[in-house]
Amino acid sequence: MNFDDIRCYNNDEIPAALERLSNEKQFMKVLSTVYPLLPKEAIKQRLTSYKTNIEFQKKMVYPFLKDIEANLTKGIELKGLENIDTSKPYLYISNHRDIILDSAFLCIQLIDKGIDTVEIAIGDNLLVFPWIEDLVRVNKSFIVKRGLSARQVLESSQHLSAYMAHTINEKQQSIWLAQREGRAKDANDRTQESLLKMLNMGGKTTVAENLAALNICPLSISYEYDPCDYLKAKEFQQKRDNPDYKKAPQDDLLNMQTGVMGYKGKVIYTINGCINDAILSLGTSIHNKAELYTAVAQLIDKQIHTGYTIFGINKIAFDILDGKGRFEKEYSLIEKLDFERYLEKQTQKISLENRDDDFIMRKMLEMYANPLINQLEAVK
Repeated sequence: MNFDDIRCYNNDEIPAALERLSNEKQFMKVLSTVYPLLPKEAIKQRLTSYKTNIEFQKKMVYPFLKDIEANLTKGIELKGLENIDTSKPYLYISNHRDIILDSAFLCIQLIDKGIDTVEIAIGDNLLVFPWIEDLVRVNKSFIVKRGLSARQVLESSQHLSAYMAHTINEKQQSIWLAQREGRAKDANDRTQESLLKMLNMGGKTTVAENLAALNICPLSISYEYDPCDYLKAKEFQQKRDNPDYKKAPQDDLLNMQTGVMGYKGKVIYTINGCINDAILSLGTSIHNKAELYTAVAQLIDKQIHTGYTIFGINKIAFDILDGKGRFEKEYSLIEKLDFERYLEKQTQKISLENRDDDFIMRKMLEMYANPLINQLEAVK
């Protein structure tokens, strides 16, 4: 199959794509913000000197992300490498918190460990300017088409599934994929069964064998703080008040900018191991396709929920909502007051004509409590 419409760029296409980007005023303005001490001509010269996607990632993207790690986090960790064979390609299916940084931080951790970076699935709804497609495809991203008719969805899903199977099995290249379309705004992470149905389309045998051929590896992403928490809470009220509410492209841009430039505290990735054997085992005991998709989705969820890193503020949020003080011995009164001040400061950033402070505060607390609630259920 021809994947030219969605695949990331091959290395022989990188110089031309970077040349196009170097002539985009908007993109060059962004780079000047990222590298304020470099003259524009020096930035352009550096940009057009890269010959491969990994060279672009290591020399242009990596320093910027390392700067974010140093200034806007308490450190990033990648745990669980002992759970996989790093010489093999995997389909990392993870929960989704930040539009840009979920996959970007994973890649810099892999670079630090001497492991090849992943290809990244990105929705075309985020390609709000034409040049962004060049940028993401240079950066080892492939395009997931959204907003299609029913017939187009089927064709696009088959095409995407075949590409991912080709990437894992032929290119021997790992992939990062969110467990659902878009972020779970309330951090109640659940794998969409439609995603698994799409992945199955690229195979030629049974559902279990097709999924196992992709080396699915659930990945847990834990941010101590979510800079977009107040934007997500605002969207909850907008959708409550107007069920037809839809985000505009500028909202996605604001979420991207806020996520990148906001404080995140500690960020921890946990690789939970490949689930091929468990999927094949489910395939021998469950013969109804719909039930099998449900069981595999639940398996992925259990792995992701078990792998969360739980921070003090998750326990504080849980206790405020629950009211029973289950974890109160595991944090101090000062830590609780600090978190409450943080929530108050974040909610004050929300500008809505009829802002419902009680509703918004509850949604903020749920975002921070849900990873703990789900982990408690997963480890029962």
